[in-house]
Amino acid sequence: MFRMNDYTLQPPCRVLCEQIGVLLQYGIPRRMVRNMTNNLAFHGPNAGYVLELYDRFLTDPESLDEETRAFFATWTPPDSWVMRTVPDAGATTGPGIDVARVLGAHSLSDAIRRHGHLAASLTPIGNFKPDASVLSPDAHSVTEEDLAGLPASIVGGKAAEGATSALDAVHRLRELYCGTSGYEFTHISSDRERNWLRDAIESGQFHQPMSDEKKRAVLDRLTAVEGFERFLHQTYLGQKRFSIEGNDILVPMLDEIIHTATNDHTEHVVIGMAHRGRLNVLAHVLGKPYAAILSEFDHLKHSYGAPTEMDGHVYSGDVKYHLGWRQTGGSDQHPLPVVLAPNPSHLEYVNPVLEGMTRALQDTRNLPGTPAQKVDIALPIVLHGDAAFPGQGVVAETLNLARLQGFNTGGTIHIIVNNLVGYTTDWQDSRSTLYSSDLAKGYEIPIVHVNADDTEACLAAARLAINYREEFHQDILIDLIGYRRWGHNEGDDPSYTQPQMYAEINMHDTVRAKWAATLEASGVIPAGDGERRLNAHQDELHAIRESLSNQEAGSSNGLERQSESVPDAHNVSEGEVRLVHEAMHTFPEDFTLNPKLKRQLERRLAAIDRDPGIDWAHAEALAFGTLLTDGVPVRLTGQDSERGTFGQRHLVLHDPETGRKHNILHHVPGAEASFAVYNSPLSETGVMGFEYGYAVAAPEALVLWEAQFGDFVNSAQVIIDQFIAPGSAKWRQYSSLVLLLPHGYEGQGPEHSSARLERFLQLAANNNLRIVNCTTSAQYFHVLRRQAGMLKNDPRPLIVMTPKSLLRHPRAQSSVSDLVDGTFQAVIDDATAADRRDKVERLVLCSGKVYVDIIGSDAFAATENVAVVRVEELYPFPASKLQSVIGSYPNLAEAVWLQEEPENMGAWRYMQPRLRELLGSDVPLRYIGRSEQASPAEGSIDDHQEEQERIVSAAFADVRALEMSVSDD
Repeated sequence: MFRMNDYTLQPPCRVLCEQIGVLLQYGIPRRMVRNMTNNLAFHGPNAGYVLELYDRFLTDPESLDEETRAFFATWTPPDSWVMRTVPDAGATTGPGIDVARVLGAHSLSDAIRRHGHLAASLTPIGNFKPDASVLSPDAHSVTEEDLAGLPASIVGGKAAEGATSALDAVHRLRELYCGTSGYEFTHISSDRERNWLRDAIESGQFHQPMSDEKKRAVLDRLTAVEGFERFLHQTYLGQKRFSIEGNDILVPMLDEIIHTATNDHTEHVVIGMAHRGRLNVLAHVLGKPYAAILSEFDHLKHSYGAPTEMDGHVYSGDVKYHLGWRQTGGSDQHPLPVVLAPNPSHLEYVNPVLEGMTRALQDTRNLPGTPAQKVDIALPIVLHGDAAFPGQGVVAETLNLARLQGFNTGGTIHIIVNNLVGYTTDWQDSRSTLYSSDLAKGYEIPIVHVNADDTEACLAAARLAINYREEFHQDILIDLIGYRRWGHNEGDDPSYTQPQMYAEINMHDTVRAKWAATLEASGVIPAGDGERRLNAHQDELHAIRESLSNQEAGSSNGLERQSESVPDAHNVSEGEVRLVHEAMHTFPEDFTLNPKLKRQLERRLAAIDRDPGIDWAHAEALAFGTLLTDGVPVRLTGQDSERGTFGQRHLVLHDPETGRKHNILHHVPGAEASFAVYNSPLSETGVMGFEYGYAVAAPEALVLWEAQFGDFVNSAQVIIDQFIAPGSAKWRQYSSLVLLLPHGYEGQGPEHSSARLERFLQLAANNNLRIVNCTTSAQYFHVLRRQAGMLKNDPRPLIVMTPKSLLRHPRAQSSVSDLVDGTFQAVIDDATAADRRDKVERLVLCSGKVYVDIIGSDAFAATENVAVVRVEELYPFPASKLQSVIGSYPNLAEAVWLQEEPENMGAWRYMQPRLRELLGSDVPLRYIGRSEQASPAEGSIDDHQEEQERIVSAAFADVRALEMSVSDD
């Protein structure tokens, strides 16, 4: 059965009826007609549905309405469809119409639309000639003579308008789809989007005639692009810069996109890119002064090896082709703020960061409920490498975010800066697909391939891209195919590996030279004016360099933290806590709770009056709710974060009868900020990068990312190593992102035990992070509120080793007074040792969940000479607090660091030298825990329990037994 969205017989449908009716009248089998109509690219209702109506008219006319019966009863075949009778009976099925030619003409035109890119001249150099035999008329059993005798309406679309025949229309199609641009969009499921793209291409509406003034302006931009690269190449021979040469047109394309976005009321443009072409984009799109870039080449005040203190943070800097920039005030060329996000050499890893920054700019967070998103406010542009786009998994992770509720940004413009080679690897060895862009097809992203030497085609592609984004708020990709004039870097000799390619490149004119020659030939500029413009630009750069001094070298990148209105940290009253608690447990009258969950919520409702009774997730929700009343927006994402991986959170409830959702923190009385919680896709790198970018661009918000299990954080190690830990030191880019990483040894095996605490401690330096391993819900409550209170004055990422078994453990629960009267404690002394300090001979220091294992043992209850102290904040190292606690035990014979992780993991290697310094030479320091291991944990629950019992027992063994079971380091 066929269906259509609009059951009214519209005029385009009537035309189609005439075409179908002609075929049926002359005896063509309905099966053939059905196949033909299903393949035709007509506007209007589904062709198959029209055929179904006609079938019904022939067999049972009374089943149709009067108007439709009247139409089918009175039409006659249009003259344009009555053709010569072909003598060959095999080629016809009835007098007056040649079905094979009709089908062939349509099939050919459809092939050109689908596969015209195969015959397009897309590469400025090289011999990229894929098999385009599908575009031959012979492949569709039709000749040009046949096409000349068929009406243009068979081809359809804008290309047929004004055409004298199908042949004329096919020639127009070839000009449009097989020129220096190629298009791929038939993989898109949306009829509206496909039709829009087809009409945009065939109408030529984005191939706008350029005024002479615009042509000269484009020449000036190309002159600046080439001139800057030429000057750097000649002046700083051999210094890396990863030039844009071969894809110079990228800068005018960005101009075109940003200029169009400006006219469409966009307020921000956010760009992400790797290193190739970055210096040129910084100079000509972001407006970074030539003097600032040249000073970096001349090493004026840029000895980044020596860290410097700036704004309370240690700034070490980065190489010049990784740096970002914010053009805050706009310029004549780009009168709106444009940001280029900094990026390491990990190429595509900036992609999710850029998307998070964009979403933060689009969200309005100063009202209760889910933030209101305005996608037109900020435009994301991502520049990719042709080897990296199919090669880096983070690309696919980021593309997958594009249509998800918590992560979409209203469409990203992607541009592959395609230079046909990755470092020294030919494209045939770097991907399994014909084009580097083919990955995008799986996400239904339209693709425009364009030859980087055709200036007008490239600008038309840019206009098409921004208009498509504004129309549909979906991603679109431009595959800008150029070349790389030099090697991977300017000290590399590419002739070792691509000798033929570079022989051709060495003889190939630049796009500036080609464009200048075109303008000179058409009289737009005088003869020789192209070279005069280039020489003038070189003279300007020489003058700037000669005038450089150290004063120009210290220019700001514009990424320094802007002053934000962030509430100061303060204790909350019991009334505030109870107000949030009540709101969390108040539901709409017509909302039905899951019966099992209802019992849990009833227990939690009563828990606030128990002492202790507030578990981990309860305290977390109270922290979030009280922050909302303080005016601090909160955003939490992660796999299963709405419910919580361990069924502990339930921030979003689902009505089992209607499927309706209810967010328990969207109706907190007095809330002055938004609260958002989203389940994320099964991605760590992409989502963590997104949240890092969001936190950077929303410095007034508490942004949290949660791992399903802490072990999975290692899938996002690049984001941690290159962005979260060093971002402030490398780029002055500050983030207060919170990572929630379930960590603890419960016998669930090596992939469900460790959040790799040791790695974060290894990355910690110069006050770049906060790392905590809490043991109570009150501590978690306070550390979240403390982090929110430091958003303005001391922004730093917070790494939280969150529990699994402690989520509901009675020993981890707290009372309402703990939340109201207490504060976060970096070190927690042994409360049971208050009256026996002079009897304590062994001080056991530990962190996190293992503490509960220790105090739950019978040995702890019976001990008098052992005290157990918790180190809740590992970094910054709480030296003074630990010193005070250690000093309060006058008769210490030894100190022990106890952990459940293996000796080469966990906190031991970090704590060992620091504790030794505090203890001095009189008190020995010993280690208790698992021995060094290659794997984080045992795979057997029995082995785990045996080892865990050994560790806990060792904490209370006498000194001699301890010496036998552990090594003295």
